[in-house]
This record gives sequence, C-alpha cells and structure tokens, in this order.
Amino acid sequence: MKKYGFGVDIGGTTCKIGLFETTGALVEKWEIPTRKENNGENILPDVAAAIAKKMVDREIPKGEIQGIGIGVPGPVTSEGVVLRCVNLGWDVINVAKDMTERTGFNVKVGNDANVAALGEMWQGGAKGRTNVVLVTLGTGVGGGVIIDGKIVTGNKGAGGEIGHIIVNEQETEACGCGKKGCLEQYASATGIVRMAKQKLAETKEETSLRGIEGLTAKDVFDAAKAGDALADGIVDEMTKILGGALANVARVINPEIFVIGGGVSKAGSIITDRAKKYFDAKSFNSCLDAHFELATLGNDAGMYGCVQMVLE
Repeated sequence: MKKYGFGVDIGGTTCKIGLFETTGALVEKWEIPTRKENNGENILPDVAAAIAKKMVDREIPKGEIQGIGIGVPGPVTSEGVVLRCVNLGWDVINVAKDMTERTGFNVKVGNDANVAALGEMWQGGAKGRTNVVLVTLGTGVGGGVIIDGKIVTGNKGAGGEIGHIIVNEQETEACGCGKKGCLEQYASATGIVRMAKQKLAETKEETSLRGIEGLTAKDVFDAAKAGDALADGIVDEMTKILGGALANVARVINPEIFVIGGGVSKAGSIITDRAKKYFDAKSFNSCLDAHFELATLGNDAGMYGCVQMVLE
C-alpha cells in the first residue's frame, strides 16, 4: 500500500501544495491564493479544505496519509508555534495544533527557508548529506541550517538567519530588519542593484549597465558574464562578502555543503565558484572541504522539505 504526505509552502501571495509519495516522488502540485484579510484567518481553513478535496478527487483514504508538513515565512518553534508572521497577518499561532484539529493528521511546521534546506538535503542539491547550510538569495537573503539531518530552529525559531549577519560596520543605510550592514544588503537581488546604483553614481566608467531602465540583479550578472568590467567588479564584491560571511558560518556549523538557492542563484556557477574562492581565503582550515553547489529544486524545495519533516 502506498503512503502519502502533503507539503504546504505558505507564501504571501499563494500557498503551494504538493502531494508526495513517501519515497519522495511528487505526485501532483497546485496553488491556492493566500487570503491574508482579517489577519490571515482564512489561510489554514483554505489549506485544510484544499487537502480534503484532493483526497476525495484522488480517492485517497485517510489511512494512507502519513501527515502534513507546513512551511511559513516567519520564526517557528519546535512545537509548531508561529511567533508572529507579518507577511501573513499572523500574531502568535499554534499552526500544528490548529491544522491537526482541522484534518486529524500529524502536522509539522517549520520556517520556509529551513524547510527548503530540508528539501534540498532530501531530494535536491545536497542529497546524501546531513550537515547542510542553504542560503537563499532572493529579494532578501534567507538561510536554513541542518545538523545531523535536523533543522536548527534556535530558541525562538530564528536559527539560520544568515541574511542578517553584520558584514559591514561602516554601512549607513538600514536593512529591512532595522540594523545596518547586513549580508542581505549586499547579496540579495535588491542589494546587488543597490551596489550597482552606488557604483554608477560614483564613477564615469563606461559600462553597459548605465542607462538600463529598471536595472535588475540579472542585468548585472549578464553584463559581468559578457565582460563588462564594472559589472564584474560588483559581482566580485558581492561574492567576496558572501564567501567571507559563509566562512564565519562554517566556523560555527562546519557543514559538508553550502547550497545556494533563490532567484539570484539562476546566475549559476559565477556565484558558487567565486564565493567558494573567497570562502577558502577566509576559512578555518578544518572547514575548507565544504562544497558549494546550486540548489536544484527551485520553488518546490519548500514543499519537499515540508514532507520530509513529516517522515522524520
């Protein structure tokens, strides 16, 4: 008899839901809108209803469901309590208890970056490893830390907030978190654009970036790959900062592998190769064998990780 699990990645716009076999095979995935009105009171009922409907449509009996894993964009305790999630309108809410009562299934809950790390460990770029750090380079910089196959959540669910490591004490602009000089201000998509605009304002150097309307991080990487010196310098600065920050993470975590994901990672090996070079230059000797790989599951990593939580 086949066994199944549901992985639910709750985002600010949509909830991505996947039906998986417990072998790790994705059977089907779909999305429903994230209804955030009234402090997100409809989100969990909507997810529960979507799962119930899918079970009816596919004629899957309750006894074949091993559980539901849920990822949310906020800090989560090991008991499945979300400690405020601004993007969803939630304050403190015990998601695991609520969803268990609604569905009757075993429910596990984790931070979205952490469960994405689990997904990459289980079926993605870190498959076969058990000591993993996932770094997601997107609008911001997220992180997920796994030691001996287990997520590190920390005291209040804030373990793995790699994006808010302070990397520049001289920074004068504030990060979204309110502090100054966070990794996120340099290694995220918005951070790369910010650095590019600063460079363009400071220099009259000829560059293909000058005059691009709505400059993006992709524009910077594309120009660097095409041999644009100024763009290449921005990429080099970004990867130097990233590699140095991860060298400090390695001193504490000593992972087997760093997996680089998020939209910015689509730039490819230009990020992993250079970050690894700068990582090696600043790393503690016993950490030098850490591998750098690109994530392979894309936006599905969270769903995979959610199911993996249920199978632990």
